[in-house]
Amino acid sequence: MSHDVRVVVVMGVSGSGKTTLARALAAAWPATFLDADDFHSEEARAHMASGQALTDAMRQPWVDRIVGELQRRVAAGERVSLAFSGLRRRHREMLRQAGLPLRFLFLHGERELIAERMRARSGHYMPVSLLDSQFTALEPPRGEADVFALDIDVAPARMLEQALLLLE
Repeated sequence: MSHDVRVVVVMGVSGSGKTTLARALAAAWPATFLDADDFHSEEARAHMASGQALTDAMRQPWVDRIVGELQRRVAAGERVSLAFSGLRRRHREMLRQAGLPLRFLFLHGERELIAERMRARSGHYMPVSLLDSQFTALEPPRGEADVFALDIDVAPARMLEQALLLLE
């Protein structure tokens, strides 16, 4: 990878550790941390909290808001570490079409390990019951040259090391 990367998108299903890695990267790389979840409308949050998955139509304005924020921050000279599910190839394409030098880090792992992690966390609006819908919505980034896969079954510090190596 070249040194011109300005945006790292840490992607994967809910519970895969996106926020943890993106925060650690923001501190170590260094960059501004953004969580895509913060760009959801109140309606979308309520929809998910009630156990219903978002439709692609509901996700569209959310991705548009994220793209706008990334463009503003990169134009201001910032680097960004973004925690973003990136489940749909179309949404990854929307980020690519924003014209920003970015790379994706795809966190992947076994469903049971992710479910276990989700059950262990508190204060998050995404119920474990929606994990299956996350895996259903996931279009794995096969053949996408700017996506690098990281196995989640390693210690967070090791995952950070791997991520930083991919950004050199």
